Amino acid sequence: MDNIMAVDILLVDDNPDDVLLTKEVLREGTVKNKLYVAEDGDEAMQFLLNQGKFGDAPRPDIMLLDLNLPGKDGREVLSDIKGDRNLKSIPVVILSSSNDKEDIEKMYEQHANAYITKPVDLDKFINVIRTFEDFWLTIAKLPNGAGI
Repeated sequence: MDNIMAVDILLVDDNPDDVLLTKEVLREGTVKNKLYVAEDGDEAMQFLLNQGKFGDAPRPDIMLLDLNLPGKDGREVLSDIKGDRNLKSIPVVILSSSNDKEDIEKMYEQHANAYITKPVDLDKFINVIRTFEDFWLTIAKLPNGAGI
């Protein structure tokens, strides 16, 4: 198992509690991964474009993207990613507290790969992150072949 590449995950979320919990669940998970965090949409795009302090950032194998972010929000980030020929193949999973039907439809229209509503309940949130890991990091095939 040591020869399996770690999956590089970019989490874009401004809620420190959600970031900490996601880190903990993925650290305890079964798939070797490296979790990178951007706290807003501008930082996410800098990471993806290797700008500023992210000059050496790896290309993420998958992204978890919150919609409601300060500055450039997740909707704009998704649009930028899917409109960029060098970034559009990165799977983007929306992880948002918004359960708005219009948000969900619009994100799929903009080519989000999945939309997950963040539960408020702690145990349910943990289960959502574990389910994300089970599907996206063990069952689904990622574009660069990372993971199992």
